[in-house]
Amino acid sequence: MRRLTLLWSAALLFSLLVMPLLSTPAQAVETKASYALLIDAETGVALFEKNADARMSPASMSKLMTVLMAFEALESGAVTGEEAFFVSDDAWRRGGASSGGSTMFLKARSRVSVLDLLRGVIIQSGNDACIALAEGLAGSEPAFAELMTERAQELGMTRSNFVNSTGLPDPAHKTTARDLAILARELINNHADYYRLFSERDFTWNNIRQTNRNPLLYANIGADGLKTGHTNESGYGLVASAEQNGRRLILVINGLNSKRERAREARKLMTFGFRNFSRDLLVEAGQSVTELPVWHGDEARVKVTTKQRFDIVTPRSGRRKMVATVTYEKPVLAPIRTGDKLGKLRVTLPGLVPQEVDLVAAEDVNKGNVFGRAISSLIYLMVGD
Repeated sequence: MRRLTLLWSAALLFSLLVMPLLSTPAQAVETKASYALLIDAETGVALFEKNADARMSPASMSKLMTVLMAFEALESGAVTGEEAFFVSDDAWRRGGASSGGSTMFLKARSRVSVLDLLRGVIIQSGNDACIALAEGLAGSEPAFAELMTERAQELGMTRSNFVNSTGLPDPAHKTTARDLAILARELINNHADYYRLFSERDFTWNNIRQTNRNPLLYANIGADGLKTGHTNESGYGLVASAEQNGRRLILVINGLNSKRERAREARKLMTFGFRNFSRDLLVEAGQSVTELPVWHGDEARVKVTTKQRFDIVTPRSGRRKMVATVTYEKPVLAPIRTGDKLGKLRVTLPGLVPQEVDLVAAEDVNKGNVFGRAISSLIYLMVGD
């Protein structure tokens, strides 16, 4: 069946728009980051991207996958926050104080609660805490890494592969900025009870106080997570999220030259996103959008609507160049039942990926009688819709 695209009339467009129309698009922004992605957290719409699908070494940003696995284990009841995991000699040797890397300063052969290990990962970026969690949850770090990759694939992180729980350099340990944004959305949207750990600014273990390394937590822009990363191979990176006036953005950057540059670029991109874009209601749930012609029905047309409200991301400078289209498979055959998916409403704006929502039947349309169906077939063959 051929596909029909109907361009809406100016009157219909104006009836849907709820803000004044201005002329200029949002100002472009640049970044020194080698990889970057800024998205609206609710819709997933990208506001800015640079090499977002190129595979990269994530360093400690991949600890977010370790954290997600622990969150899910807690929420499923597989472990409790008070349950104590054993700190193996290997975890102490490769991740402890003598390793020269980020550490929680765990003592070998001690036992530490899952929640304290999570704080050691999130706030202190402890490699020893990651390994202890991995061994406690899966028996060994390699087995845990396999589970990390499997779970990542289930989430749609199709270009990610994890070989350890820490993000320490390995040629096969790779992900992308887009995959890390998917991971951040999962942590924020589906694990609110534990996500608050990311906003804690310091944690003391073994009488050693360490502060959270996320520079945006101290920038007074509504940031409440997530994780920094750095190795010589990856450069300086950050997965961050901030909320202002009920609107949340997620940022991923990597490949920067210093902590200062990372903090500056992160704040610049977050500020750009909040200042230059808004999320606005276009169609309420159940609001009639248009009518589609029906073939072989007892009614000639059927009203279509959306099951859920449709918010779109738009440049704050206006939507003069917005184009809304309805697409559907032609012809629409009766019988039709309320809620049947019949097409899509698709909105395009310069510089943004298309945003779309399913259109469903708002009413039943039964089959017409034999005479009516014969007439509609003849009309369709002669003039189409």
